[in-house]
Amino acid sequence: MGLMDSVLNGLGDQAAGGLGDLLQSQGGVAGLAERFGGAGLADTVQSWIGTGVNANISPEQIAQVLGSGPIADFAARLGISPEQASETLAGLLPEAVDRLTPGGQLPSADGGGLADLIGGFMRR
Repeated sequence: MGLMDSVLNGLGDQAAGGLGDLLQSQGGVAGLAERFGGAGLADTVQSWIGTGVNANISPEQIAQVLGSGPIADFAARLGISPEQASETLAGLLPEAVDRLTPGGQLPSADGGGLADLIGGFMRR
């Protein structure tokens, strides 16, 4: 069982919904990749999208890229502090993006099926 599975089993539907909301608020995986790329973390996010090993990211980098609003929303949904939310996202996002980009391909630009994709990897 991976880190994501452990966290999601512990936090349940709140984490799944919070992660889905966060991804949608960022424009899906493609929008998230663009934000990370713009913050100088293109290689990091590309490692998540690609088929190789996922690069790690720090909670501080998560906070820098996403900003306090989205992290606060995620934290509130889970009933944790923003600092804990950044730590959780630093562990979850690499695996989530990896699972949402099978074969190293971004989901379609229309965003169709993002909720289905999230639901699908939550059940793995």
